[in-house]
Amino acid sequence: GFVFQDFQLLPTLTALENVAVPLELQGAKHAMKKAAELLTKVGLGDRGNHYASQLSGGEQQRVALARAFANDPKILFADEPTGNLDAETGETVVDLLFELNKELGTTLVLVTHDMELAQKTQNILTIKGGRIANLTKASV
Repeated sequence: GFVFQDFQLLPTLTALENVAVPLELQGAKHAMKKAAELLTKVGLGDRGNHYASQLSGGEQQRVALARAFANDPKILFADEPTGNLDAETGETVVDLLFELNKELGTTLVLVTHDMELAQKTQNILTIKGGRIANLTKASV
């Protein structure tokens, strides 16, 4: 799964439809039902019929999280998942990301410049000049 810094929601689809897209592409029989469950899990069960333009940045990022977890990925890549959010909303999204990570047993790979966020992970891989510069065990 992938979570992009700028969400990458499809503007002509509702939040529910955005989450259902990967499920439908995979041929899931109950795509809309699972999408609704995921939206509820991220606290947006009542926002499923809203378009991206009708959602706040934090809500859009939570829709993107729900979509990323839709196909039960073994690995989820998150590119600056809080980069476009204010501090409070970013904290909420990070908490949710780690909660889903633990609940679903997904390996999480975060790309971030935010060392506070990096410290919340099990391992920190630092890349400089296109090469691995350091591997640190974080204290979670």
